[in-house]
Amino acid sequence: MPHVPREERRYKGTGVSPGVSHGIAFVHHPGKEEIPRYPIRPERIDAEILRLEAALKATRRQIEQIQAALSAAVGGKEAGIFDAHLLVLEDPSMLDEFVRGIEQDRQNAEYVVHQTAARYAEELAALKDPYLSERSQDILDVSRRLVTNLTGKAHPGLSAIQTRHVLVAHHLTPSDTASLNRDLVLGFATEIGSKNSHTAILARSLGIPAVSGLPPGFEALLDTGDELLLDGYRGLLIVNPLADTIREYQEFARQRARVEEDLGELRETSAVTRDGHRIRLSANLGLVDELPIHKLSGAEGVGLYRTEVFYFNRDELPDEEEQYQNYVRIAKELHPHPLVIRTLDVGGDKPLPAFPLAIEDNPFLGLRGVRLCLQHCEIFRVQLRAILRASAVGNVRLMYPMISGLPELLHANAILEEVRAQLRQEGVAFDEKLPVGAMIEVPAAALCAAELAREVQFLSIGTNDLTQYTLAVDRMNEAVAPLYEPTHPAVVRLMKQIVDAGHAAGLKVSVCGEMASEIGFTPLLLGLGVDEFSAAAHMVPRIKRAVQVLTIAQCRELTARVLQMESGAEILAACEALAREHYGALLA
Repeated sequence: MPHVPREERRYKGTGVSPGVSHGIAFVHHPGKEEIPRYPIRPERIDAEILRLEAALKATRRQIEQIQAALSAAVGGKEAGIFDAHLLVLEDPSMLDEFVRGIEQDRQNAEYVVHQTAARYAEELAALKDPYLSERSQDILDVSRRLVTNLTGKAHPGLSAIQTRHVLVAHHLTPSDTASLNRDLVLGFATEIGSKNSHTAILARSLGIPAVSGLPPGFEALLDTGDELLLDGYRGLLIVNPLADTIREYQEFARQRARVEEDLGELRETSAVTRDGHRIRLSANLGLVDELPIHKLSGAEGVGLYRTEVFYFNRDELPDEEEQYQNYVRIAKELHPHPLVIRTLDVGGDKPLPAFPLAIEDNPFLGLRGVRLCLQHCEIFRVQLRAILRASAVGNVRLMYPMISGLPELLHANAILEEVRAQLRQEGVAFDEKLPVGAMIEVPAAALCAAELAREVQFLSIGTNDLTQYTLAVDRMNEAVAPLYEPTHPAVVRLMKQIVDAGHAAGLKVSVCGEMASEIGFTPLLLGLGVDEFSAAAHMVPRIKRAVQVLTIAQCRELTARVLQMESGAEILAACEALAREHYGALLA
């Protein structure tokens, strides 16, 4: 019988953990979890609450055991990711809802836990900010474990698989990932997930190649036993790879291994071009438990701390002391490197559960960012007091989001000065020279950057919103998403104007939007004169290497050319051409 060649199939996703793996598929179908539901008689309510408390304690022990095992495997810093899971178990608003569901609704504990956690997770997943929506997986992970402890019905774990395999699943939780047997799991491919998820962070820490964001239902098209090639760099899953493909990837894997080895040696080096031009390379931060990943990256501080993350998933706003303890902990961990704290940036795509806002026809053009803080000064003052108190550590900077003009900036600074005066009167220590900055995310602010620069100590360009507002494009809207071009000539020219205005006033100018994390744009940002990049932590080593192999002269020549170009595609091609010429291996 003649041999019939197999058909090679390719699925495109996002590479969330670097590496290449080749092996046999294990397709994980956990099945739909059936949650029992039954009424609780009044005389059994206290016993049901005790059962919940016992399950909470058991869940805490299990998470602590995962932390201990992970710490032994890859270090205590990475194990700190599960601090977020422990915090879920201590969330007072969620725990109160658990008890209320038992006492008032008289439902059994496992049903109450499942329903409550699902609602919390759904609220986060509905946010258009992919960073925040990913946090929903942490809540679901903890609730699943808690329900299992309540029902006493343990599900077979992925760690029980006894053959070497490439794992295929709809999604993996952080607990799933931490329990994987690294001697047997060659890599994993999922539909759900992003580079910011705890699952992806753990995969990178454990050295497990991974691809997420694969087409919906892709796992139903595969069978356990299929031969797979997984490319965690390019975000590819190849089914039934041909012999030529396998040979190509064997050579590719050897090249990438050499690149990763080189990047690991960059942690203590600085981001300095070949002709001696130095920039500060910082990382963005959203959760305290991500500090270990931040430190491993070799970043020189935090260029953007998203404080709104601290306000979510709670019925009450955090008070001054809670905020202060949070900020001062981060500042001390980073010292002497700087911590740039962005004041509360909610509204639009980031509503605040503890402070419901009126429904707006167009929230992106409504009450958001500093506008909300200026209209609700009671919230603003509490945060400013906490930030000022934390500034006594000596490395804190404060930054206002969504400034659109000079009146807003002057108003914010006036409130800040009032809070300073209160603290002086109370004898509370703070940094009298606390640097204050403005985020430039609105075209109006870009055009008025020279005036704004006279009232602050630094400027920071938020490229995501600057692009969105300049082009009138919601990048989450699939109908117009192709029009979202960070390299559009109008956006590039506005960025140049902002940098020039900052430098004319003697200020440093940073970029903390996604462009800072895209190494294809590194030459452009350097050529524009940007002084600091604040990028995703996992991209810091690559950006550092890109800076080190370029010269500022090359970058300025590129920028001079692109400022004369007429299309975003032309500018993008010019940037990528220079990047590929000097560090093509990093772009693969």
